[in-house]
Amino acid sequence: MSEQLAFDTVTAGYGNAVVLDRLQFSIAEGQSLAILGRNGVGKTTLLETLMGNTRVMSGAIRWRGKDITRWAPHQRVRAGLGWVPQEREVFPSLTVEENLTVVMQPGPWNLERVYGFFPRLRERRGNYGNQLSGGEQQMLAIGRALMTNPALLLLDEPMEGLAPIIVEELARSIRRLCENEGLASIVVEQHPVLALEMTHQAIVLERGTVVHAGPSADLARNGVLLDKLLGVELREAA
Repeated sequence: MSEQLAFDTVTAGYGNAVVLDRLQFSIAEGQSLAILGRNGVGKTTLLETLMGNTRVMSGAIRWRGKDITRWAPHQRVRAGLGWVPQEREVFPSLTVEENLTVVMQPGPWNLERVYGFFPRLRERRGNYGNQLSGGEQQMLAIGRALMTNPALLLLDEPMEGLAPIIVEELARSIRRLCENEGLASIVVEQHPVLALEMTHQAIVLERGTVVHAGPSADLARNGVLLDKLLGVELREAA
């Protein structure tokens, strides 16, 4: 597989504060990656940096061989980065259908395809964003990102605050996007075991740098290493 995305010794943060310290990793086309680590190690900052929302002090971000380090966020979206933020950021005064169509870009993902993937959104298409449940808002946030026709989907804590049955449904949907639709993804998730089940590869961050990288399945089977790397988070997810 060809390389899709690479962080080449990226140091980034906010103002003069360094959060990511010479971060280095890459993923291939169609691959899914879990970003794991304790609270405050830079997981969300990694996604924000990829979307152009932080200050990059050194290093380079390459997207399909192009250096996009200085690109504006809207240029990255047009290049194929789809963003599902932790806060979901659904437009409360727009209907489900308006939330989806307002960001639409040409490509295979259109309104009917998103409705086919998330039938509940079709049922609620006339409801406003603030009339949806948490699970429905998350489906809408993912569907809206799909309407930009991304090649890489970035999901920041997609299961946060959701009921277990909705978590299972969304986890299946995210796996389908990778396995059946060929869409690459980067998943930041507070429950390590769930994140590993949804992805091909995983990296673990500590103090803004990678301390472990490898196949998700291998890490999921290694309880001793999981406990050493993630400690409290692993016990919370168990």
